[in-house]
Amino acid sequence: MANSEEPDPRRWRALTVTLGVGFMTLLDVSIVNVALPSMQTGLHANAGAVQWVVSGYALTFGLVLVAGGRLGDALGRRRIFMLALTAFVLTSALAGAAPSIELLIIARLLQGAAAGLLTPQSSGLIQSMFRGAERGKAFGMMGATIGISTAVGPVLGGLIIAAFGAESGWRWVFYVNVPIGIVALILAARVLPKTERRKIDVRSEIDFVGAALLGLAVVSLLFPVVQVESGKLGEWWWLFPIAVLLGYLFIRWEKRAVERGRAPLLDLRLFTSTRGFASGAAVGAVYFAGFAGIFVVLAMFFQTGLGYTALQSGLVVTSFAIGSAVSAAVSGRLVAKWGRRITVAALSVVAVGLVSCGVVALISPPDQVGLWLAIPLLISGIGGGAVISPNVTLTLENVPTRMAGAAGGALQTGQRIGTATGAAVMVAMYHAGANAADGRVAVGAAFALGTAVLTTLIALYLAIRELRSRKTRPVDENLSQRTVISSQ
Repeated sequence: MANSEEPDPRRWRALTVTLGVGFMTLLDVSIVNVALPSMQTGLHANAGAVQWVVSGYALTFGLVLVAGGRLGDALGRRRIFMLALTAFVLTSALAGAAPSIELLIIARLLQGAAAGLLTPQSSGLIQSMFRGAERGKAFGMMGATIGISTAVGPVLGGLIIAAFGAESGWRWVFYVNVPIGIVALILAARVLPKTERRKIDVRSEIDFVGAALLGLAVVSLLFPVVQVESGKLGEWWWLFPIAVLLGYLFIRWEKRAVERGRAPLLDLRLFTSTRGFASGAAVGAVYFAGFAGIFVVLAMFFQTGLGYTALQSGLVVTSFAIGSAVSAAVSGRLVAKWGRRITVAALSVVAVGLVSCGVVALISPPDQVGLWLAIPLLISGIGGGAVISPNVTLTLENVPTRMAGAAGGALQTGQRIGTATGAAVMVAMYHAGANAADGRVAVGAAFALGTAVLTTLIALYLAIRELRSRKTRPVDENLSQRTVISSQ
């Protein structure tokens, strides 16, 4: 037992590899936005079909997160990480070589599923490799990775399109993953900790019925949401009540599995008995609903509305990426001391920054708005970076290590659902505002940013409630030590 307390000497190298892979998979959520016009030109596709290159990835990404986390818990995180990374590299190459929009969409669906398997392994590996304050630092780096990948995606996408041309530049958005992924595979084989291969009955360890119910519920929820931009939400609204029904059946099934002593896909005691998990997951989901949609709207505002190039549009959000990277790294080290107070302060800063962005969009001359947005985006980025990593750390601090993968998958699923929903709502608000103002895209951007502010304030309210509840108990300065005890 004593050996289990010894930190793995390769943990920081392993963390670097997993974060590099995480950056690559999350980058593929945002980098593609600026490449859509290039895809449409190169493949002679319509706008609705090209939109599925983004939506399909997000859909399958969110679909397999919890099941992927559970597979890592049961079969070994290193094993699932290597298999999923191999699949991600292959599907990236397939996407880059796609001769038609139909094959590109299929490749993106498969790529999203591979990314969904990969992502929870990273948080699970951090849970198992790090202890105490080191875990807060590791999650701080993970939070920085999430923030940077989302914000820097448009910049890198614009650079790639500029370098390889509008006709085929989009292919290199996917091809770039291949050499990076191969190097990551070699390094992962060397530094990721091995676990003893144990004989298990896959049918008893993996809850296939639960996975099917949750997967269908997620699809039923996200599929209509991703139809908003194409104006087809009205055709698919009936999937929402089906999503609610499937969610209810999933909860009943998981409770029944626990009562019978079987391994559930997602132990619901994470939400009912694990302190801080439910509230932290809610804060994360609501925040991502406002956070991720900002970049979709800004890309539309600058490229479609103001005629910016893909590179110019991406460069506008660079200040957000810089602010997010710095604050995420710093806040990850302070979370053990300051706890939920960091999240409350950071969300307040985000709200101020987004309000300033909306005002600047309205009052700045069209040819200068990109320049003037740099400062409020920097403020928003500073706040945003200090939201993600502390919230991940605080949400997972009491999760037993044996459930780390499933818990990380559940947390990420909430974030993906929040991202898809928030982006759809903000795009709708952008168009509604612009149409109401006779085509003034600045008004549309202000409408969308106002929606993001409202969402951020809801997340702030949830964080304040969690902070007040924590005042009844001291914040653990040796963050997550209880996790080690509870898993033994």
